[in-house]
Amino acid sequence: MDLRDLISDVFRTLWSHKLRTFLTMFGIAWGIVSIVLMVAAGEGLRKGQEEQTRNLGKDIMIVFHGRTSMQAGGTRAGQVVRWENADVQAVQSQSPDCQYAIPELEQEDVRTHSNYNNAAFLVTGSYPEFGDIRSLTVGSGRFYNWNDETAARRVAFLGTDAAKQLFPEGRNPLGENVYLNDIPFLVIGVMAHKKQDSSYDGWDVNKVFVPFSAMRRDFPEKPPGTARTFDTLLVTPKSLEQHEACKREVRVTLARMHHYDPLDKEACPIWDTVQDAKAFTQMTDGMKYFLGAVGFVTLFLGGIGVMNVMMVAVRERTREIGVRKALGAPAQAILKQFFIEAMIIALVSGGIGMGVAYGLCWLVNLIPMPDFFAGLVPTWTSGVLACAMLGAIAVLSALYPARRAASIDPIEALRFEAGG
Repeated sequence: MDLRDLISDVFRTLWSHKLRTFLTMFGIAWGIVSIVLMVAAGEGLRKGQEEQTRNLGKDIMIVFHGRTSMQAGGTRAGQVVRWENADVQAVQSQSPDCQYAIPELEQEDVRTHSNYNNAAFLVTGSYPEFGDIRSLTVGSGRFYNWNDETAARRVAFLGTDAAKQLFPEGRNPLGENVYLNDIPFLVIGVMAHKKQDSSYDGWDVNKVFVPFSAMRRDFPEKPPGTARTFDTLLVTPKSLEQHEACKREVRVTLARMHHYDPLDKEACPIWDTVQDAKAFTQMTDGMKYFLGAVGFVTLFLGGIGVMNVMMVAVRERTREIGVRKALGAPAQAILKQFFIEAMIIALVSGGIGMGVAYGLCWLVNLIPMPDFFAGLVPTWTSGVLACAMLGAIAVLSALYPARRAASIDPIEALRFEAGG
């Protein structure tokens, strides 16, 4: 019997037991669908959160001022620490693993209005690098630059929602004035819409951004702050590998500047988005592996189903096997037939499962997703993993029944009575 006749005979046998074949193939297909969908869901959650973290800022550390909890030298614990202008240059010059160290000064009670409407927005002042490290994508116009900063120009960059509220629909804000405590600031840019699900001070779409020098002059920090202090220090490492070294250098430098113990984390609280992202990645990876394991178990059970069905087939066809062997069919031909039959069941059902899984991912991704979820994201690794598992389980589930069929004694097989 050549290969073509063998495969034709296999398909005739499978077709004669349609219900049994369908149920067996359904188990395998469901296992493949489970693996792909579960891993895709975990990957979608990871990518969605990664995008939200990127929207907050690019690998940034937000350094807040705090209160000492450890005694250092002759200074008692409990002293309030506030960052000052000199700290920015000190951190930048004494932290070789840090790329940027920039100040941020904010006021939330600045009266804001345009010639068309009034509003209440958080006003933020910083250096021009702020737009890049905080992912403030320009929708129209531009972000303020170092010429604006050096000259302390009264220019403003508006968040998306701030622009919509201050100016009527269809009105271009560029070149118009917004009034901050009745001080006119020229609108030079409007931010592109930004999805954001976390922040340390409010949503960026509802802010007005101005140069730090203009902010310092027109809206200095209020007591107990001084004309030299600011709210937060934003720091970025030169690379992810230098992230921990950068954080350590910042703590040491600020401790030296303000005479507290560098191990005192209460004096220098840091919101570390890199560390948060790593922790979330570990969590989603664990979830992905768990879901993949559940899918693997389902696939394994489907493989056991294939083995059981093939064992039943061997029992039902014992007399047929005996006749073929009595007529001279070698054991290898019997083994090959049952092996190919089981492999066809497993591989065809696996292919159907892959098609259904990727089709479901495509359909689900047509639905609008929440900001923190990127949809079902099937990866080539999950597809390869599913196929590898399918192949291994197909071989294992096919090998034993095939060997069992090939080892049947023809004399005993001819005596066999079905159901006996």
